[in-house]
Amino acid sequence: MSWVNNLLAFFPEVKKPEQKVGFKEKLKWTLIILVAFYILSVIPLFGLGHNELARFEQLSIILGASFGSILSLGIGPIVTASIVLQLLTGSKILNIDLTSHDGRAYFQSLQKLASVFFILFEAAVYVFLGGLTPDPALRGSSAYFSMQLILVIQLIIGGLLIMFMDEVVSKWGFGSGLSLFIAAGVASEIVIRAFSPLNSVGEWAFGSGQQPVGAFLVFIISLVGGAPKDAFLALFSILATLVVFVMSVYAQAIKVEIPLSFGRVSGFGIRWPLNFLYTSNIPVILIAALLANVQLGSGLLQSWGTISAATANEIALWTSGPQIVTNLLTGSFVFFDIVRALGYALLLSLGSVIFSIFWVETAGMGASSQAKQIKASGLHIAGFRSDERILEKVLQRYIFPLTVMGGLAIGLLAAAADLLGALSRGTGILLAVMIIYRLYEDIAKQHMMDMHPALRKMMGG
Repeated sequence: MSWVNNLLAFFPEVKKPEQKVGFKEKLKWTLIILVAFYILSVIPLFGLGHNELARFEQLSIILGASFGSILSLGIGPIVTASIVLQLLTGSKILNIDLTSHDGRAYFQSLQKLASVFFILFEAAVYVFLGGLTPDPALRGSSAYFSMQLILVIQLIIGGLLIMFMDEVVSKWGFGSGLSLFIAAGVASEIVIRAFSPLNSVGEWAFGSGQQPVGAFLVFIISLVGGAPKDAFLALFSILATLVVFVMSVYAQAIKVEIPLSFGRVSGFGIRWPLNFLYTSNIPVILIAALLANVQLGSGLLQSWGTISAATANEIALWTSGPQIVTNLLTGSFVFFDIVRALGYALLLSLGSVIFSIFWVETAGMGASSQAKQIKASGLHIAGFRSDERILEKVLQRYIFPLTVMGGLAIGLLAAAADLLGALSRGTGILLAVMIIYRLYEDIAKQHMMDMHPALRKMMGG
């Protein structure tokens, strides 16, 4: 552990607040980071000549990235580091006691080091495998290699900025920076694909002979212009977005409540809520980012000539779901779409279950941690002795099934969202809704505790 701490001593770190951060302070830092994210995502890379990653625009939403900008890496390196460490820890290759405070602190330190490593690694991969390259006219000259290094340095700076902005939000703001960046990307894409008057090549659509990107505008124009099929498709994409929204909110609101009593206050108790989606959106973020990285990696290897186009297309085929409903409406549906849809749903659901189990262990959300928190609050389960071991045993009956069922449900929900063909990638909309819902809960809880400081102890604050 000492060598990890020695390495981390060379890295700057966002200072933890010395006291409880108030509602206004958290809101201020969350908004500052959100604005900074939007500004940085439109700053182009200096010296960029060719953006091969532009064809993976849909994947950029899941990775919280803007390909071609200084934030081209997005949250990819951080999520990749988390995935690798969870797999190593879950398989016991990396033996860390995550039930102890020191063990979790060591895991977080390793994750930060791994994030820095993947920032350096992915920056080099994006440039030297042809994803983001200088002007092809410079190829073969020393200037070309120099520009490659300049691009790599810019990507590293952007990756480190994302890492530190995530720390700021986690320590000084609401929720997680990673979740905030995904929600920001999805929200901007939905607004663009719903209302943008520009066409697919970024030109003013009216008078260009091409339809605008915005579905609302396409619906109105097609309806007035006597193109009912186009109008219906635009309307369906809008309705599909609303369906995903409703499904996400409903799933997020399901809870299991455990009745608890105060040991010193007879006849008074509360209900301890355990969300059905116990690990929230984290498993889907991890499995979706993993699949996105696989697609990106295969695309880059294809452009480098390491694998064939057929192999890259096959990988993309099975790591992304077909818009099966849209294909049915347009008449392009084939039976193989069902096979792909089932395979994609199976991949997302099993991946979500696996990462859900790993996350409970690495994030201190297990029965043991929950039992300690309940015991520290002076509570015990009604009808049972006030013993931490009993608390842990009872909670285990709930937490493990919720972990598995919640992971399975969120995976199937994400797959269904992708297959519907909404205004943005279905998984992205699902994540954005859940992130915003959780953010709302955090803001409401913080506001309540600021208004009633006596509730802080009861709420664990």
